[in-house]
Amino acid sequence: MEQLDQKMSPLTTLSEDEKMLQDAARDFAESAIKPKVREMDEQAKLDPDLIQQFFDMGLMGVEIPETYSGGGGSFFMSIVAIEQISRVDASAGVFMDVQNTLVNNAFLNWADDEQKQRYLPQLATEKVGAYCLSEAGSGSDAFALKTTASDEGDHFVINGSKLWITNANEADIFLVFANINPDAGYKGITAFIVERDFEGFSVSKKENKLGIRASSTCEILLEDCKVPKENVLGEVGKGYKVAIETLNEGRIGIGAQMIGIAQGALDSALDYTKERKQFGKAISEFQGVQFQLAKMATDIETARLLVYNAARLKENGQDFLKEAAMAKYHSSEVAETVTSQAIDLFGGYGYVKEYPVEKYYRDAKIGKIYEGTSNMQLNTISKLLLK
Repeated sequence: MEQLDQKMSPLTTLSEDEKMLQDAARDFAESAIKPKVREMDEQAKLDPDLIQQFFDMGLMGVEIPETYSGGGGSFFMSIVAIEQISRVDASAGVFMDVQNTLVNNAFLNWADDEQKQRYLPQLATEKVGAYCLSEAGSGSDAFALKTTASDEGDHFVINGSKLWITNANEADIFLVFANINPDAGYKGITAFIVERDFEGFSVSKKENKLGIRASSTCEILLEDCKVPKENVLGEVGKGYKVAIETLNEGRIGIGAQMIGIAQGALDSALDYTKERKQFGKAISEFQGVQFQLAKMATDIETARLLVYNAARLKENGQDFLKEAAMAKYHSSEVAETVTSQAIDLFGGYGYVKEYPVEKYYRDAKIGKIYEGTSNMQLNTISKLLLK
């Protein structure tokens, strides 16, 4: 009977710390980011002043322990913050997301004590990180890497290139995946910590994108790039494990970005339909419009529950691979659908840049592509179902 009397908290109930960070992220997004969204989108560049503010707010090192100058928070806290930032601007959201769910998580899970002492305080307070896995010939086939690393005694030499690297323009610390023994296939893949000023390293072409335009997406060139032996992250030949486990966490972050985008589009649609008048009354008074809004809100809530559930599982040390894939797949589908419906509700105004929903629509599309396409998520889900 005691167990029956115990009440379980709803999945969306937040702890005091989680709620405080959610509120702080929302306020920061509304006051500091929102006034700059259109200009950053048009210029395809994050405002440098915002970057420092992200660090000052503690948003770039949410999970990093306080002993390393971080926030000492949880994975779930980073998820709710990413959602709130993305609600205003998805470019700013993914800027924070990559730092927390990919780069910081890789260091927290795989770095040795010396690497943590050296890099985590920098990532928490001043330096942006980037995650360099994708190549021209290795997208969904993530481990068909052509970038190689050769052992030169006291250092490695890396040669190759990386594509679609988020945060590349702003980053100083790069996690680069290269194959030290191509004959061994994926068992030769190794993760390296590469600093921007390392000899032979450079950031090349910046992509001109459909959406998340203020987020830098660049090619990385490694031409006889010298990397010290102590900069191997994890073990030599275990880079595939670093990549797989980190990307599983990263997909939850993309899910948070997508529900933020969808919620931002719905918020805009709710405001607009209350103001827009046709046939003598606000269009929100028409049942057809009400039904569309209700469906959009319901779809967003289903996606949010999947994302929050995956984040809670990860945080509790439980298996979350299937749930992360479901969250990423469904939230990206919802974001694309909801943002399209928001444009419909705005009518002609939804198609022009003066109003926000066309940007939400452009930003949503990437969710079905990066950190594992929708088809790859479905592949993961089905494999786990059929085990």
